[in-house]
Parts: sequence; C-alpha cells; structure tokens
Amino acid sequence: MLKIAYHPIYKYTLPEGHRFPMAKYELLPKFLLKHGICTETNFFEPKKVSAEVIKQVHTEAYYNRLINLEIDKKEIRKMGFPLRSELVERGHYIIDGTITGCEFALQHGVAMNIAGGTHHAYANHGEAFCLLNDQAVAAQYLLDRNLAKQILIVDLDVHQGNGTAKIFEAEPHVFTFSLHGAKNYPFKKEKSDLDIGLEDGTEDDEYLSVLKNTLPMLLKKVQPDFIFYLSGVDIIQGDKLGRLACTIEGCQERDRFVLQTCKEAGIPVQISMGGGYSPNIDNIITAHANTFRTVQNLYF
Repeated sequence: MLKIAYHPIYKYTLPEGHRFPMAKYELLPKFLLKHGICTETNFFEPKKVSAEVIKQVHTEAYYNRLINLEIDKKEIRKMGFPLRSELVERGHYIIDGTITGCEFALQHGVAMNIAGGTHHAYANHGEAFCLLNDQAVAAQYLLDRNLAKQILIVDLDVHQGNGTAKIFEAEPHVFTFSLHGAKNYPFKKEKSDLDIGLEDGTEDDEYLSVLKNTLPMLLKKVQPDFIFYLSGVDIIQGDKLGRLACTIEGCQERDRFVLQTCKEAGIPVQISMGGGYSPNIDNIITAHANTFRTVQNLYF
C-alpha cells in the first residue's frame, strides 16, 4: 500500500501577500481523496523529528538560532517569508514525514510526502522558502543507520538544488543530480555531481529527451540502492517562478519515466513534492496529483 506523509501543520497560513502557495498543502489531500486516487488509509501522520537527527546535516549553531528565532533580518529576507515558530515546527514534521517515508519505501518500493523538497536549505542557513532540508537529512539518516550505502538524489524541480548540492559536495555515498532552468534561481549555483541547465522556454520533447538519456546512465554509473525524487511541478509553462514551458501532460510523463525506471531497477524511492507556483491553483493541484496517480498505477 502507498504511504503518504501528511500532517495538519503542513497547511500553515502565511501572512497575506506572500507568494508561496501554502494552500496546495490543504487542497492536495482533499483532491486525492475526492478523485479516488488515495483513501484515508494511505495517509500517515508524521511526528516531530529529533534535534539530534537534524544536526547530522544542519549545524548546531544554525539550528539553535532557528529554533530560538534568532535569525537576522538579512537571513530572513533570503528565506522569503516571515520567520515564525510554527514554520520551524512545520519543518520538523516534514523531515519526519520524509524519513518515515524512506522506511516505508524500503518495504514497499515507494513512499511520498505531501510537502518537502526543501532543497535550498544549506547546512548553515535557509533560503527560498526552505528552512531545513528534508531529503538531505533523510539521506544522512539512511547512511548513518546502514539502511543505504549509495544514494542518488534526482532533483527535477525547476530550480537547482543548491543547498543539497553543497551539503553533499564531499560525500561520495550521495550523488546529486539536478535538471533545472539554467537562467533561473539560484543565480549563483552550487556544483551538483551532475547539473543540467535547460534554456528558457524548453518544452516537453527536449526536456523528456534529456531526462530519458540521462537517468538510465546515472543508474548504471552510480549503482544506487536508494533514490530520492524531488518532483517539483514548477517546470510547467506559466509558472510564476519557473521559466520552462512543459505541459501538465509532459510533467506526468516525466514522473512516469522516473518512477518506472526506479521500479524496473528494483530501487526504492522516496518522493517529496517540491515547487509549483502557477497562478492557476488548479494546475498546481492537478500536476501534483498526477504524481500520486502515477505511483498508484505503477506500484499498486
């Protein structure tokens, strides 16, 4: 059975005027249930992850300043939204959702988190709507407990996974792959193990061709025994914070290819949702829901 992390704290409401679409975290589970993609039994409620687990990736100094709300104004501007204790708390639950999802994926092949994909969070600071890096913490958790020996992070959000790349730049047991908009944020990019930057306006055919030529090669090269998939839907044409031009159907084909490749290779995969900033909330929900629908069709 597909297991999906969701906690009511995910739908925390930001002050009016902020661009991050928090509404999707409330609407997406309702959509999945309404359209019969999932049932209540698919969802599990994560707990609050311990500070000790987080501090295997994030520095103690940054973590302490974060939980005590001692981040300075310049850092808060980098984060992109007002710092609140509820947001910090939320990050703890998201990380546990991803970690627990990894444990389900090891049993059932796949698991998902309604939130997560906070790949812009560095070890020592947050930025771009990301305070704590859920997949980085979960990857380290797997390594520390010998639950995985070689990890591949497949980051297909439209923005480069700069925080994740920096965190694992010297870690040979984690291979970071980011396929993103070349001219999009972050404008000063870190060095992933493999970065592929796409030009503005890239459409389905080119996007999918690059992905389909790259991912099988990486599986042969890296030989991962666990994969993290960041399935951002901000690659869709018209996204407010993206500059590519993929269709919703192309985005679904992306998901199908990635997940079928993982399944055929017998490699467990944990999926975090990542970005999606279309001015039409229905497009965001539909595209994200397609990822869940694809998992159900392929695995269950």
